Amino acid sequence: MAATRRLGLIGLAGALVAACTPARFFNTLAPADSARRPASGVAFGSAPRQKLDIYSPPRSRGPSPVALFIYGGGWDSGARGEYGWAGKALAAEGFVTVVPDYRLTPEVAFPTFLEDVALAVRWAVDHASEFGGDPSRIVLVGHSAGAYNVAMVSLDPRYLAAVGVDPGRIRAFAGLAGPYVFKTLAGPVLQRTFGLAANTDDYQALKYVRPDAPPAFLATGDADKTVSPGNTARLAEALRDKGVLVEAHLYPGLSHTDVLLGLSRVLRRRFAVHDDMMRFLKARVGLPAG
Repeated sequence: MAATRRLGLIGLAGALVAACTPARFFNTLAPADSARRPASGVAFGSAPRQKLDIYSPPRSRGPSPVALFIYGGGWDSGARGEYGWAGKALAAEGFVTVVPDYRLTPEVAFPTFLEDVALAVRWAVDHASEFGGDPSRIVLVGHSAGAYNVAMVSLDPRYLAAVGVDPGRIRAFAGLAGPYVFKTLAGPVLQRTFGLAANTDDYQALKYVRPDAPPAFLATGDADKTVSPGNTARLAEALRDKGVLVEAHLYPGLSHTDVLLGLSRVLRRRFAVHDDMMRFLKARVGLPAG
């Protein structure tokens, strides 16, 4: 039971980093979906890492919903250039997709990286229409540390309100293998990332669950040795208790990395993550299934 209430893994941050490196392979060598990249390296703030790439559907008959994909990496690593394949996967399903970088530890600590994600949403609200997007229909998708970022920005309305965005623009969020519940900061990276918070509740996603939160798709694998699947179970339970629409999946045999790579063109026929997530998100923004 205790394992479902904490990450419970020594050196969590280092494991998160290692788990995300296969994305580089998928970005450079694996076949990707058909999508356009109309812009790259667009600034959404003044900091060097406040830049983003945009991916557009290969065909569109009208304004498309907007997706932001937030990668993981233990809050101290990661780069948008490694996740073009993920941006293309979402764009191929009809989403104008934004893949931003965000500032990392040790340059910053909680909650600055969440503020960066909110600022990227602000950019999407202001500019997605220039690329065929409909900024009134936004979904957020994240993996690992990125899933935490997505959950926090979706659940705590203060981040979006601080940049002048109506939290109601977020139609849904998808968290893949996210660490949502952790009281113990094991390792120097987590200490640098969250150790300055006034109290441990401040960075717990469960604290911000609210009845008017956006619908959530939550996925994890039962073979995840990096982030306990109990994180997904606890967040799903808390959201349901507040009456929020939740679809939660525990995929047999999938590891921490598998849940992300299941979005790829190469593995989606083998893993159900892609089809399940896309079906859920499309229903929230009015895109036809399939």
